[in-house]
Amino acid sequence: MYSVSSELYGQVAASLAEAIGASNYFSGSVDAAADGVAWRLTASVIVYRRRVSLPEGEEDAIVDLVPVWWEFHTVAPDGEMLNDFSFDDLRNVIRNS
Repeated sequence: MYSVSSELYGQVAASLAEAIGASNYFSGSVDAAADGVAWRLTASVIVYRRRVSLPEGEEDAIVDLVPVWWEFHTVAPDGEMLNDFSFDDLRNVIRNS
């Protein structure tokens, strides 16, 4: 089983936030590779935002994601592997960023 690291959760969160953009709903996939393992998150999520003031100006930051449906796949050179991905862990990364 592939253990999803905190660094990978950060990478997934950053990729997902970029794909979401300014939307309040996302349905699609994000993918990349890390440490020789390709990953793909396919999800439909409701996006909750909060207005925050930064030195650069105000923005509507993502503060939570509520999954409608999701799946996370990891693939090594030998094929697909089971993993211990948790959407709750991803939500915690989003909430704490």
